[in-house]
Amino acid sequence: MSASGVRARVRAEMTEEIKTVARRHLATDGANLSLRAVARDVGMASSAVYRYFASRDDLLTALIIEAYDGVGAAAETASARPAEGQADRLLALSHAVRDWALADPHQWALIYGSPVPGYQAPQDTIGPATRVIMAIAAIVQAGYQAGEIEPRPEPTGRYVEELTAVAEQFGPNVPPRLVGSAMSAYFQLNGAVSAELFGQLKNSVDDDRRGFFEFQMRGAAAFIGLT
Repeated sequence: MSASGVRARVRAEMTEEIKTVARRHLATDGANLSLRAVARDVGMASSAVYRYFASRDDLLTALIIEAYDGVGAAAETASARPAEGQADRLLALSHAVRDWALADPHQWALIYGSPVPGYQAPQDTIGPATRVIMAIAAIVQAGYQAGEIEPRPEPTGRYVEELTAVAEQFGPNVPPRLVGSAMSAYFQLNGAVSAELFGQLKNSVDDDRRGFFEFQMRGAAAFIGLT
């Protein structure tokens, strides 16, 4: 291997080590990351870490993108498996997102918890951040094209005009209601997972949270019109 190849490999390994230590800090300190503390735990001078991440926000961005890609990949993989219909695909996607969050609640909190004070997410995060909702949109679109979604009256209101503009990006004659219902399913999914992770089900649903979660997501599927 050439000298440049060795340097690239060493840099990649050190970058991953920094992110690994930073994720441990997420578990103990939340998103209040300190590059100095991360550098200390990695075993390097605080000035040296800036060769890999120019600022705390750059490190946060790398972790955020990684988390979004992780949950997005889980959602896409689950929704791509064979299923009897689009409602089952939505349920599979939802359970995959929940399982991912339960396995790594600190990464979920980073991307779906309280905003990090002073942090402005760059454009690089937009694509990864939309992977789950785009997977849900694909399910809704497939259900609509296959005739699996019950026809319903279109809602009225100023927001419908806004949804119409979004619907045009999905193809001709896509009802705005479907765009709105797909968004609602996404928000219900996030809310259900967050409620469980952040303790809002304590002393109400303790024994069968998976069953309650499925109950909620079947409700989301029914709201879309998936039968």
